[in-house]
Amino acid sequence: MSSDPGPTARALRALEILRTRPGTTAGELGERLGVTERAARRYVGILREAGIPVSSERGPHGGYRLGRDARLSPVTFTQAEALGLVMAVLDGRSGSGSDGGDSLVDTALDKVIRALPSDVGRQAAAVREHAAAAPDRFAARPDTAITGELVTAIAARRRALVTYRGESGSEWVAEVDPWAVVVRYGRWYLLCHSHRAGEVRTYRVDRVLAVEQTTRRFEPPEDLDPVTALEEHLGTGWRYATRVVFDAPLADVEPWVGAQMGRLEAAGDRCVLVGSTRNPEMYAQEWLASVPFPYRVEGGPELRAAVAALAERLAAAVDHR
Repeated sequence: MSSDPGPTARALRALEILRTRPGTTAGELGERLGVTERAARRYVGILREAGIPVSSERGPHGGYRLGRDARLSPVTFTQAEALGLVMAVLDGRSGSGSDGGDSLVDTALDKVIRALPSDVGRQAAAVREHAAAAPDRFAARPDTAITGELVTAIAARRRALVTYRGESGSEWVAEVDPWAVVVRYGRWYLLCHSHRAGEVRTYRVDRVLAVEQTTRRFEPPEDLDPVTALEEHLGTGWRYATRVVFDAPLADVEPWVGAQMGRLEAAGDRCVLVGSTRNPEMYAQEWLASVPFPYRVEGGPELRAAVAALAERLAAAVDHR
């Protein structure tokens, strides 16, 4: 993955440079950012588009300066809010390891805690030091710059070219209308309309290698509910089809079946689960095995084989002959 921070990150760096060095010229700004003078002017344009007042003056004492309204208002927290922030960060970082994203979170949280009044910050610091979230082995932390690029494209309602690496390691570029970024089940997903597939797709953001915003605009569906739409599509589009019939009514089975398993439909006094999976063994051993109702697999030879292998292994565990 490229280490290039992307235009969003560079625009933020430009903002910090102009804040600490009023009168910085385009050439000086480009030198500090490691880009051309023309590119530096483009990042200043990004700041202006975001509503940040940046003025420019010609002459020996000219350069870029931030307007008075560019100063951020101070942020204050109550003790409950401070503890909630620390707890949310701990929960969000569960099982994430010690990657670069965590370093950014650590630095930001340090600054927040140090800025709090001592009576508020003391307990927040204690919670952070002595509490730990249980690891989520399904969690996957995406690249911060990639996530920022996607969110920027979503906010601008512009199509994007997304370079994606599938589970098998193959890579491809898809032109998409990026509708939303949704955090669900310990992972970050891009909900989008793929022009390559001609339908809605959910891409894991941690598998996105690059994002290039285009000039083409799009309009998301008016009634879009990102979380609901994501869950409707998480269980579809995978390699292995699945069809499972439960000998129990939908109302009883529904609380045990996550949307990532597929679509659950009533069928008289029974219900049917139709979906797909990339991992039949996990589907059988972790998802189906946790449902406390009789069922049979009617579709998907790969899932049938995985369930049969699981049943044989469990039967052998109690067969003492």
